[in-house]
Amino acid sequence: MEFTLDVQPPFSLQSILHSHGWIQLASFVSDAPYQEFNYTHQLNNNRVTAWHVRQEGSALLVNTDGQINGAEKAEISEKLAWMLDLDRDLSNFYAVAHQEPKLAHVVDKAAGRILRSASFFEDTVKTILTTNTSWSGTKRMVQTLVDLYGRPLPGDPARRAFPTPEQLAEVDMEALRLQAKLGYRAPYVSELARRVASGDLDLETYKSSTLPTQALRKELLAIKGIGTYAAANLLMLLGRTDYIPIDSYALKVVSEEFHDGVPVKPADVEAAFERFGEWKGMAFWFWDYAN
Repeated sequence: MEFTLDVQPPFSLQSILHSHGWIQLASFVSDAPYQEFNYTHQLNNNRVTAWHVRQEGSALLVNTDGQINGAEKAEISEKLAWMLDLDRDLSNFYAVAHQEPKLAHVVDKAAGRILRSASFFEDTVKTILTTNTSWSGTKRMVQTLVDLYGRPLPGDPARRAFPTPEQLAEVDMEALRLQAKLGYRAPYVSELARRVASGDLDLETYKSSTLPTQALRKELLAIKGIGTYAAANLLMLLGRTDYIPIDSYALKVVSEEFHDGVPVKPADVEAAFERFGEWKGMAFWFWDYAN
């Protein structure tokens, strides 16, 4: 089935897919230069569907793997709006970017929206799997979780959805550690899945939370496995851009960009972008480090 979603310019699907590495993680599938993508997802009614999404002018063209009913179309549309940050007004950030040559490309390329997964649970697990590992390690762990525990697409068992909290909650923690090879992250993923599946923690409400950023950050930090870097990364995905996700990559690029390669500390990363205030996370994320 094919349907369209309207988008408000300035908008660029390619810029969203280039916004960070999520497009390289299962259950996304896309080939460089990342102009369109496929995504496999288990809907609320437990049906596994696959979507192919591409931009045509001021609209997104969505093709599903089969016929869908009205409720399923509405759910897919709602989730794509979240995944592609469709409702975000970037005019204030663009006004800031206009004044900074290192951010001029953001306006030129209609960038600034950040790719998300369909659920904040999926984004939280993926963020945990970025900690203390290489990017290739993150991709391997995510793919293994999907291959072992995600439900397959009917007719194409090679394509699977990211496992739901309920599905991961049923997996023994030692299996996550040894079979999925999550290492020390296994207890964190296991506890998170159990808390969400039991209703003790409703991660999806964070998408529309009205809590001040400081209070929301405190709640994220209370989740086992979420430290200051991971909390900042999740805040960015939630549209809260006044914290910088500082990891080894951030230290490296700020060292090279602002300190002639001399090693820096997290405070130096913060200082480099402090002048951007509520947009400092965005300024760091989209800064043109190439020139």
